[in-house]
Amino acid sequence: MWNGDTGDIACDHYHRVDEDLELMGRLDVRSYRFSVSWPRVQPDGKGPANQAGLDFYRRLVVGLRARDIEPTLTLYHWDLTQPLADEGGWVVRDTAERFADYVELVVRTLGDDVARWITVNEPWCSLWLGYGSGHQGPGEHNLGHAAAATHHLLLAHARAVPVVRAGAPSSQVGITLNLSVFRPGTDHEEDVAAARRADGNLNRLFLEPSFRGRYPVDMLEHYAGLEPGFSVVRDGDLEAVAAPLDFLGVNYYFPGTVMDVTRRAEARAAGYRVAVHEQFPDLNVLSLETPGTDTTSMGWEVDASGLTELLVRVTHEYGDLPILITENGAAFDDYVDPNGRVLDHERERYLREHLVAVHDAIAAGVRVEGYFVWSLLVNFEWSLGYSRRFGIVWVDYPTGARLTKSSYKWYAPVIARNAVALTDDAP
Repeated sequence: MWNGDTGDIACDHYHRVDEDLELMGRLDVRSYRFSVSWPRVQPDGKGPANQAGLDFYRRLVVGLRARDIEPTLTLYHWDLTQPLADEGGWVVRDTAERFADYVELVVRTLGDDVARWITVNEPWCSLWLGYGSGHQGPGEHNLGHAAAATHHLLLAHARAVPVVRAGAPSSQVGITLNLSVFRPGTDHEEDVAAARRADGNLNRLFLEPSFRGRYPVDMLEHYAGLEPGFSVVRDGDLEAVAAPLDFLGVNYYFPGTVMDVTRRAEARAAGYRVAVHEQFPDLNVLSLETPGTDTTSMGWEVDASGLTELLVRVTHEYGDLPILITENGAAFDDYVDPNGRVLDHERERYLREHLVAVHDAIAAGVRVEGYFVWSLLVNFEWSLGYSRRFGIVWVDYPTGARLTKSSYKWYAPVIARNAVALTDDAP
């Protein structure tokens, strides 16, 4: 964890929820996406609920509804309970069954008051960064565990969908995937194949089972022989995973340019800079940066065209299911200036460009029905702690005081007119 930071207090939304609801009301948002913490609701991962945890989410949902803000709830955003982690976490099939029990507790409490239910958020991050590369908890370096955990978390999604439909029949239910586009650095066949492998690991490994009831053949072949790997799949699992959904949530931040790892010299000769050592050496993929391209403080390239490309591709290949952009935003090196302002014009430009990209996708026939900025508040960014700031509202640590940034003020009229102006609102 960067700098020894912890999430013990973070932005303290638990105690400041009324203040944060007022910030949403002033912004006039139509919907607010939030996540329920499994450990807060059911600390042991099984058994009775912690009523105080459920009461908090009830208070939040009531506060949203009172302001005509539709709650969009995520049931799993990576925070697995420690007792279940000690028993093997998502590598163990039983965790999916325990998840269904937890979901029933939440649905029984909130039901149809929640407009949209998202079963799991960004499974690739919690599984492949958690079990494969060790960059996130539980910090394992075991591709066989990552593959098995992939199936079990998707199975948890499958177990949750009928629970939500039974307990909240008037609500919508979907899943959120972090997706991107991978462009080969050259048209050399090895670089094209490298882009295909990267796409398989991040995108198709989750899209194919969710919408076609199967894992991609090339990925099954790539991960063959791992223990336990995809040997954990049982008859009927994938049919359950592919049950119809009401929407797909898409989280997008940046595209990727890749080449085969053996072509490092050719990458430099083509003008690229090797940006990041590959997290998964088995993919034999080299991640590249184009010199001169704008980047965020995460080191991610700013390229909104990738969002249009991604949305059109998903619709073309997986059908015209309604899509919600459940996360899109950027971290920059914001600061409070001597006049007490946070002028984050870079973020305003980023958001404007990506909203235009969403409009382009809609014009191309994609059914985008919602867009959520990541994020309202500056918050705890997992292993990066408080070193990266995504929010349009500054949070002063450790006091917790809120300060709206210039991007918050820019975003309010965008929401009001449900559009960006290409001339008069450009920072």
